[in-house]
Amino acid sequence: MATKQQCLCVNQADGEAGYARNSTIQSVWQNWIKPVMEEAIRSLLNLKSTGVPCSMVIADLGCSSGPNALALVSTAVNAVLHHYAAQHHQAPPELRVLLNDLPDNDFNDVAKRLVSFQQSAQSFGVVLTAGIVPGSFYKRLFPNNFLDLVVSSNTLHWRSEAPEELKSNMIPLYDEDEGLRRKRRPLVIQAYREQFRKDFTLFLKLRAQELVLGGQMVVSMLGSRHYDFFVPWDIVTIPLNDMALKGLISREMLDCFYIPIYAPSDIELHEVIQDEGSFEINKIHVHDLDKSLMAPKTMARAMRAVFEPMIVEHFGLTDDVMDEFVRTLEQHLTPGSPHHTYLIGDTVVVSVSLTKGF
Repeated sequence: MATKQQCLCVNQADGEAGYARNSTIQSVWQNWIKPVMEEAIRSLLNLKSTGVPCSMVIADLGCSSGPNALALVSTAVNAVLHHYAAQHHQAPPELRVLLNDLPDNDFNDVAKRLVSFQQSAQSFGVVLTAGIVPGSFYKRLFPNNFLDLVVSSNTLHWRSEAPEELKSNMIPLYDEDEGLRRKRRPLVIQAYREQFRKDFTLFLKLRAQELVLGGQMVVSMLGSRHYDFFVPWDIVTIPLNDMALKGLISREMLDCFYIPIYAPSDIELHEVIQDEGSFEINKIHVHDLDKSLMAPKTMARAMRAVFEPMIVEHFGLTDDVMDEFVRTLEQHLTPGSPHHTYLIGDTVVVSVSLTKGF
């Protein structure tokens, strides 16, 4: 019997709980990689400098929905327009923009934004076509040698699944007993580390098939410093553990709740890319999170917007209980709480720029 896939989509609800109103942090992450994307576009255009390219294909993997959905492809298109604006005797290539995410994503929202985006580009005399490509980026999405640029922000820390080793051996992400939790933590981390290596190796192989020679890829993801490992699922499991202690959720259900997320260090990322061998590394950068954007209430609401569909699917919680989740998490994120420094203190984003080798 096939195992039911977890719901991996953001909260599409309107109002304060929706992702559209709680994605400011993700927007900042996107801004960090814009200069790298612009550099990648220049590299592509220089590669095609022997003649005006007839077309350019740009794909955003894990576009999500809301105001950030078109931010990366918009940066790429603007970089192309600026390049050709300086070349007065040349017209820009036809551009094709493709937006990808899992099938449960709010593609109605994305489609509406694409219409306005196309109209804006066409006002500059650019032929721009757009498409939506639902599916996991851990599977083939595009034809061979089809894409010129792949971008992705705030998505590749998501794994294809939680490690089967933990599920089959019934090892919880967060044991109620602190001593047992500390003892098992290295095993849990190692299982996720191996899952990351497997998934990201596959991701690189697939994109190498889909990119043209010399094609560019710029991605960013939640990360860890190599000297201070960060466990990203704890921002969810710690407040859920408190709620289990209060009897608001089932301890048994919490013990079988697994989140398919992992935050690699820049060193891990470098090793996997080198071992896979399809790409040349242009640069890897570690970004410190702006603590001014990480106010407890802002962070707690953002985490609800990201994780609520998964939590509700597993536990069957009501809005009132999810409100309690936000209150509990906010308390843990408040300066002076025992978990504040751990949950906020040293979180980073890792970005990498790659070129498909010749």
